[in-house]
Amino acid sequence: MSEKRKDNKGRILRTGESQRKDLIYQYRYTDIHGKRQTIYSSDLKELREKEKEIQKQLDDGINYAAGKITVIALLERYISLKQGVRYNTKVGYNFVLNLIKKEDFGYRQIGDIKVSDAQRWIMKLHNDGKGYSTITSVRGVVKPAFQMAYNGDIIRRNPFDFKLVDVVPNDSQKRIAMTEEQQKIWMDFIREDKTYTKYYDEFVVLLGTGMRVSEFCGLTKGDLDFENRRIRVDHQLVRERGGKYYVEKTKTECGCRFIPMTEEVYESLKNILANRRKIKTEMIVDGYRGFLLIDKDEHPKVALHIENEMRWAMKKYKKLHPENPLPHITPHVFRHTFCTNMANSGMDIKTLQYVMGHSDVGVTLNVYTHASYDRAAEQMAKVIGFKVTDVREKQRKSG
Repeated sequence: MSEKRKDNKGRILRTGESQRKDLIYQYRYTDIHGKRQTIYSSDLKELREKEKEIQKQLDDGINYAAGKITVIALLERYISLKQGVRYNTKVGYNFVLNLIKKEDFGYRQIGDIKVSDAQRWIMKLHNDGKGYSTITSVRGVVKPAFQMAYNGDIIRRNPFDFKLVDVVPNDSQKRIAMTEEQQKIWMDFIREDKTYTKYYDEFVVLLGTGMRVSEFCGLTKGDLDFENRRIRVDHQLVRERGGKYYVEKTKTECGCRFIPMTEEVYESLKNILANRRKIKTEMIVDGYRGFLLIDKDEHPKVALHIENEMRWAMKKYKKLHPENPLPHITPHVFRHTFCTNMANSGMDIKTLQYVMGHSDVGVTLNVYTHASYDRAAEQMAKVIGFKVTDVREKQRKSG
């Protein structure tokens, strides 16, 4: 039996390890391509830490190639390759990963999962009370992760390649646009309420521009061109859960745009500037300063601030006016409403796409505009010449 190798301190060296004459330790191994590789260190403990990482990578590569890794490991691999994604996207990835870590499905090997297995798991999520939007988010991460494995010839088929509505019902509530009457009731309430009237101008700007709330929060004084009455939108302000602020580009490249100021928006922006508290030292976020909206701590407002303003105001409205209910109002409802208002006013769809900052006109058409009978009747009246009032009169008599 051959004597085991030792280093100059008498410590037994493992297979692949050796110590050179200059006392440098080395470890030789074969990578997944069959090539010999060597790593070095002046410290044996440090060398062995490197060995552990290498072995982990080797095992991962071998098991991945054989389809032996778990769903969780596949997702971690997929997410690790997504560099430069937005903060909200990272949050979404972590949400899905944490959810799957609580599921038995997450510990199954990807090579054993069939389409029926994936469908049954989706049905389980639904039966557990997960909403359609949540399930959509989960599938939105899991499906491309399995597609990555399929593209690499690791699995023979993507088990999540099926229509979601064929498995679980779409019971999510559709986003709605406020009617003209609802807009008036809400904005009158905000303007006249002693507590929430201070937010009136913010709401006017959101409702009158259709900006995403994070775009609105990202506006600086330099983005307002009062002479030409237009707003430059080319970035948005985000705050992470840990409190870190940063500026990122608009949601899409088409998000960079100029939005005209209506008379109401013009006046409200002027009011916001006039009422903006004076700050000794303006916060600078990624080179941007002079943010239009400031909170009580003299920091720039973020989306959560405005969402809470609307939530608290809605709670008070419901308490004071239970006889006249309004839909749940959020900044995004304002965006939907603006888009619908512009469409109903006759703005052509390509112009509306530009103002909304949509990359795909289909989003403008299918998601944000909401048709109504009155609008349909008015349009038909223009096209074929019948009188809308006559139709309404016939409906009244027949009803």
